[in-house]
Amino acid sequence: MSSSASSLTPPGRSAKPVPIAQILFSQGFGTRRHCAALIHHRLVAIGGEIVEDPQQAFDTAGLVFEVEGQVWPYHEKALILLHKPSGYECSRKPSHHPSVFSLLPEPLRNRDIQPVGRLDEDTTGLLLLTDDGPLQHKLTSPKYHVPKLYQAVCKAEVDDAQLRRLVEGVLLEERNPKLAAEPVSAVSAERLPDGRLQMALTEGRYHQAKRMVAAVGNRVLALHRQRIGALELPADLKAGGWMWLDEVQRELAMSEPDD
Repeated sequence: MSSSASSLTPPGRSAKPVPIAQILFSQGFGTRRHCAALIHHRLVAIGGEIVEDPQQAFDTAGLVFEVEGQVWPYHEKALILLHKPSGYECSRKPSHHPSVFSLLPEPLRNRDIQPVGRLDEDTTGLLLLTDDGPLQHKLTSPKYHVPKLYQAVCKAEVDDAQLRRLVEGVLLEERNPKLAAEPVSAVSAERLPDGRLQMALTEGRYHQAKRMVAAVGNRVLALHRQRIGALELPADLKAGGWMWLDEVQRELAMSEPDD
């Protein structure tokens, strides 16, 4: 596992033991043939014991295994928190900058994980990636009202009138006339002691935070996402670092923050 990954190992949910070759395949360690070859070459271990039979079955609940010395916890569905640095695109096929997927180990890149709401290449902060479709829908759909907290350095310090307009709602230029006629508003907007703008949004329109600030007569110079729901970006997770999330943190991401 990456040195920047946590050692959290939330339980799996297997109803019956699963062959180790199938486990490796489901966790992104290559094709079925490659996974079988890893086992035949004695490169897979569980509890310090080499596994030699691709059909040997294991309970996936709480399972931790090793592949070529790399410790890996089993996750039926992956949920990853990445501290996104500036200069990375949230795409598997980036246009001008490296992909955030390049920051993850190969098994995770091989899984069908997707960003939960994309961040611009120059935006930093909390990015979730998952292959859990229903969870992704709940975290991104406006009808679930999951707030995302952003902090922005603006060209000019936001004044009270701008803060008020951000909360009351502004109109954005949209190709879709219906969207253009619907005001968008921040759940909250405040000026931090250091002069930065902090605001919470529940929608995820294209460049929404930057466009809202522009609509009130200001401009975002730097943007950072600090929180999704009640899940905060860990202070000790460096830019480019990632970690598995457990069930408690999953629930935090879908919960309303206390403040």
